[in-house]
Formats: sequence, C-alpha cells, structure tokens
Amino acid sequence: MIPAHNEEGSIEPTIVALVDTLTSARVPYEIIVVDDHSTDGTRAAIACLSERFSGVRYVQNRRRNGFGNAIHTGLDAFTGDAVCIVMADASDDPRDVVAFYRKMNEGYDCVFGTRFARSSVVVNYPTPKLMINRAANVFIAMLFGIQYTDTTNAFKLFRREVIAGVSPILSHHFNITVELPLKAIVRGYSYAVLPNHWYNRKSGISKFKVKEMGSRYLFIVLYVFIEKLFSRGDYRTNVEAAQAAKTSDAASTART
Repeated sequence: MIPAHNEEGSIEPTIVALVDTLTSARVPYEIIVVDDHSTDGTRAAIACLSERFSGVRYVQNRRRNGFGNAIHTGLDAFTGDAVCIVMADASDDPRDVVAFYRKMNEGYDCVFGTRFARSSVVVNYPTPKLMINRAANVFIAMLFGIQYTDTTNAFKLFRREVIAGVSPILSHHFNITVELPLKAIVRGYSYAVLPNHWYNRKSGISKFKVKEMGSRYLFIVLYVFIEKLFSRGDYRTNVEAAQAAKTSDAASTART
C-alpha cells in the first residue's frame, strides 16, 4: 500500500520497481495507491499505472488530507492477507518487501524494518532529522522496554488480523507509523525485525514536518503506554486465545 501526496515525479518509478521486483520473486501482490488530495499530476499518473498494470489499484482518500488518513483509507481497501506500507518517494527498496514477506511466512504476525542495523543501507539521511530520530526512538524503546529502536520507520508489514486487532487507530498523520507497531507489541502479536534500506528522495518535497509532528508523536506514545500499564494483559489474552483457536483448527483439519 502506497500513500501518495504530490508525488508526480516519484510515483511511476516507485510502482514500476515494485511490480518488476515482486513479479520476478513470484510474490503475489496487489498494490493499492492512495492519492492523498494531490494537486499536481499524481492522480493522473496513478490512474494510468492502474490501467497499465493489472495488480495496481487506485484509491482516492475521501478523508481529510494527511499521511495517517491516507493509510486509514488503504487499510480499509486492501484485500490480501497482509499489508506492507511503502513510501511513494522511492525511499524504500522493493527487495525489502520480498524479504519481509518471506520472513512473515516463517510464522510472524508482523515484520518491522530498521534503517540503522549494520547491514542497512541509508543514503543521504539529513543529519538534523537523523539526530532527532535516534533520540526519539531510543526514548520509546526505553519507555516500553523493547529492543526495537526504529518505530518511526514507516516501512512495516502486518497480517490482516493484526490491523483488526490494533483498532481503533487514532493517528491521522505520520504518528501512525508509531501507533501501529507499538499497539501490535503491547497487544501481544509476534514480530521480527529486519534491516531495510532507505534512500533520500530524488524529486518532490518531503511531507514530514518535525515541528508539527512532535506533540502528535508524544501523544500517541503516551496513549499506548497508558494502555500497556492499565490494560492488564487484556489484549494479549485475546491474541493468545485467537492463536490457540487457529492452532486447534489447523490440527482438526490435519486429522480430517
């Protein structure tokens, strides 16, 4: 799923690279591109790509504009067993989508990317943004007592049942990238962390605004942390029960 706002210069190479990579790897796919109230030629480009490739579907964000709202729209629209969030600016590597998909098939509910592992490749990440990113992620990891230190990374893969299980989703902006993994962790879903590559955009303008997002990130982090403190494992119990039922169903099918 790709949310896109004014990405006329990036959206075609992003989608073409994804289609070529997933097709070559024989990974079944449906690419949902959500136009988030673009005012340039993004909408027309997506429409043409959806006609060019049968596996590409164009969806219009009918909510207010915003990265999180575009993600909400895509989550409502996807039809597969899992969903991967990919940026429209070609900052994510399509080969990582394949690696994440194969890792999930080992039995994980989620696969989260980290841009700062030794084997990750990060190209032209702005230094001020990098410093803020690392400080924020270390704070979140310490607060929740987890080893994952790149929760702000948008590049993640979730099974369908995880998306249903982390509802209601509150974020309307980039803080959704933090809400989804933290809720999945707190509510007991299994996850793996893999290194992913990140390349700074070659065209267009970044939509992320640090000054605007600070309070929104803090709100969602504290919201999920309060859930962790006071839910007393309620969500975790539900997840474990669902997983046990799934195992029981599989065993019954095997006996049949």
